[in-house]
Amino acid sequence: MTTAPRSVSRSPARPPAGSRFRSASRSAARRSPRLALAAVVAVAALAAFTSALAPTPALAQAAEKAQSLATIPLTIGGRKIVAEVARTPAELSTGLMWRFSLRPDHGMIFVYDQPRQMSFWMKNTYIPLSIAFIDAGGRIINIEDMAPQSEQLHWSRAPGVYALEMRKGWFAEHGIGVGAVVEGLPKSRQ
Repeated sequence: MTTAPRSVSRSPARPPAGSRFRSASRSAARRSPRLALAAVVAVAALAAFTSALAPTPALAQAAEKAQSLATIPLTIGGRKIVAEVARTPAELSTGLMWRFSLRPDHGMIFVYDQPRQMSFWMKNTYIPLSIAFIDAGGRIINIEDMAPQSEQLHWSRAPGVYALEMRKGWFAEHGIGVGAVVEGLPKSRQ
């Protein structure tokens, strides 16, 4: 009868006495409660993070509705843009909420029935934006930069009929400031 070599006959689950493997397995056994706890905490944090980003039915409905808004071409200082039109009370109050991106040279135009002092905030808005408040003649009254998720109010400096939201810094990058005229604005229902 032939015997197997010693290295083959040993069980990998039972390292030899005095082996370096034995001390490593003891160390792992001592660390396993800490590792298990760390793994549980990591999984819980990941689950909380992903559930916070998961769309709720209201979020999905708002995003779907936002994508169905009509768009119009506008021109400011020779620069052509595409703007979604917010005109109804629901569209005006939702604006660019629940969005996570904005295509280049795209924004949203808010159209009011009559001149008014306007104020905007960024609650539930994830994109940093700049807003231009515009009078009935299409002239920019003032431009404000707005931070995501902020409830700070940003006011028009004079009564206006339109507000145009673009990606933050868009107006400055294109040399567009107070007094510039926006062409192609939809008619307000005055």
